Amino acid sequence: MVLSLERWVGKVAIVTGASSGCGAAITERLVIEGLKVVGLARRLERVEQLAEKLQGKKGKLYPLKVDITVEKDILEAFKWIKENLGPVHVLVNNAGISKNTTLSEGDMESWKAVLETNVLGLCIATREAIKDMTENSIAGQIIHISSILGHYVAHVPKVNMYSASKFAVRALTETLRQELLTSGTKIRISCVSPGPVDTEFAKAEDSPKEFIGLFSSMPKLEADDVADAVLYILSTPPHVQVQDIMLRPLGEPV
Repeated sequence: MVLSLERWVGKVAIVTGASSGCGAAITERLVIEGLKVVGLARRLERVEQLAEKLQGKKGKLYPLKVDITVEKDILEAFKWIKENLGPVHVLVNNAGISKNTTLSEGDMESWKAVLETNVLGLCIATREAIKDMTENSIAGQIIHISSILGHYVAHVPKVNMYSASKFAVRALTETLRQELLTSGTKIRISCVSPGPVDTEFAKAEDSPKEFIGLFSSMPKLEADDVADAVLYILSTPPHVQVQDIMLRPLGEPV
């Protein structure tokens, strides 16, 4: 099997949560490989900084300000892409958050924020990408970024709805695979489940101190390791369906 991204060169890819961490790493690598990447994020200035850094590379980055929890934002982004760049070939659903709360004493708004970002926003973006790919007869690729915590529930302080949301992402991956199989399209759906990654995600202001301390003591992946997994999926031949890649840092104790 010869691995190559040549068939994606010049094609449109969307990456959600492109402003930092794994999203920024994935975005950068896709641009270097020659794709036209639309980076969606609330922190537009950070994606714009990345676009400036990537000037002169084989591909190009187009920053768009999008709140993935707002359906109108997502629909307007897809409309802009259709009118300015053409049909979508790749969607990487990377945007994700966690909240410093519990299930026994947590508040509804925190729970909703996690589910609206990690699950519902992902579903809306996926729906719009499939619609565009189907209308244009494109054998596209959708990649969900889940988590090792979508495979098991870890004893980690105040990481509550996050794990549930990542279990949902893996279930949605398989559900969509079955739907696409029934519809007879050539669109592929894959999932990447990383263990701890050394990004600012786990160091956010609303992360519990107990979790930050635990995270700092863990072995960790780099964001580029997750980007490598995404590029591997894209590099496989059209007849290959990569279901789920689980990445763990060597020495992760659980």
